[in-house]
Amino acid sequence: MELIPAIDLKEGRCVRLLKGDFAAETVYSNEPAAVLERYRALGARRVHVVDLDGARDGNQPNRQIIMELAQQKQVLLQVGGGLRTLERVKELLDAGVERAVIGSVAVTVSDTVAGWMSEVDPQRIVLAFDVRIDAAGVPMLTTHGWVKTSEVVLWNAVERYLKAGLAHVLCTDVSRDGAMTGANCDLYAEAVRRFPGLQWQASGGVANGRDLIKLRECGVAAVISGKAMLENTISPEELRPFLRNASSPA
Repeated sequence: MELIPAIDLKEGRCVRLLKGDFAAETVYSNEPAAVLERYRALGARRVHVVDLDGARDGNQPNRQIIMELAQQKQVLLQVGGGLRTLERVKELLDAGVERAVIGSVAVTVSDTVAGWMSEVDPQRIVLAFDVRIDAAGVPMLTTHGWVKTSEVVLWNAVERYLKAGLAHVLCTDVSRDGAMTGANCDLYAEAVRRFPGLQWQASGGVANGRDLIKLRECGVAAVISGKAMLENTISPEELRPFLRNASSPA
């Protein structure tokens, strides 16, 4: 399992939200490039970058910052937020981003997004399905920066894309995002059980090294961590087995 540190951008700054609430924002850095370099130095092979402004309203005010981050070659980027047209997806990939992360439109116009996979290598696409668990324990999808909850069940959404060549799925439990209350291992174990051929990325709730071990046991391919990385709640020793470019201890 690979750990992919996260950089969430809002108005040009590196921030974290609590449970997707734009009013519950913590600013960690005014220099996203410095955060990226810190992750590289720790041994991260990939970094997950989200344009929060773009995710909420479809605009891309952080576009220039993302393009500059993509120019460095030592860390691979997967980038999402506001990618609602094929042109925007291709622009990012052409700029050096390894994978484009597609969220809201993967739910609202699934046939269109499935068609994109015939024009772009599906291995360079990550579908981001953000969920809220309902009273019956069913993962229901949210959209538009987690502001809207749809009536689409996660499993049905994934099923729609299998014939299109879907390879990577990022699933976030919104109720745990930024809360550091532990990952929803039941959700991810069920995801891997239902769709073992997909590369699942888990997100939300990671607080410590034990969470990483539990997620590895679930069978996910990767885990996204933002707040725990920014607040250094996981020691370098605990991180090392999950960071692909981490050096061995002396």
